[in-house]
Amino acid sequence: MAQSFFSPVTNPLAWARFLLTAALGLALDQWSKIHSFATLMLSKSVVDGRVHVDSRTYAFIPDWLEFHVTANQGAVFGLGQGRRVLFVIVSVAAIGFIFYLFSASGRQRIYQIILGMLLAGVLGNLYDRVVLGYVRDMIFALPKWDVFPWIFNVADSLLCAGVALMILHSIFHGSKKPTPESNPGQIPAQ
Repeated sequence: MAQSFFSPVTNPLAWARFLLTAALGLALDQWSKIHSFATLMLSKSVVDGRVHVDSRTYAFIPDWLEFHVTANQGAVFGLGQGRRVLFVIVSVAAIGFIFYLFSASGRQRIYQIILGMLLAGVLGNLYDRVVLGYVRDMIFALPKWDVFPWIFNVADSLLCAGVALMILHSIFHGSKKPTPESNPGQIPAQ
């Protein structure tokens, strides 16, 4: 009986943490994409079925952080160009998996927020793929040193940060097996 009380599926505060994080992340992602493309895009054309965007560059922190819009028809780091249907299917499966992880999250409040970040990232890029046919990217980090040559967006940042936080969370809050002493109602095995 107590276990169902702490089920996140029936807990409005767990849903609020999860969905509010996802909604805020998705809103930030979509706002940044709309604003960046409205401000920086010079022209857009379609050549051989591929979208090309000409952009000006805004140096937010010169040599460290710039904004330059691009149309990414692939996945992370531009891999898999033109495989839109595959990425839509993978995104839908990821959404289902995130909801499964949420349903099993118990009382792990931080974990529910992390799952909300992941959901926001998946939804942000899924929206672009379904509605536009490409993902809008605009953040260019460390351009002077060419250490990280890829341009990304807020959804990508939420996904990367969410995965990193999930790994850290699992390291520091790994599954702890209950001992008979910690569960007084349980009869010890003989």
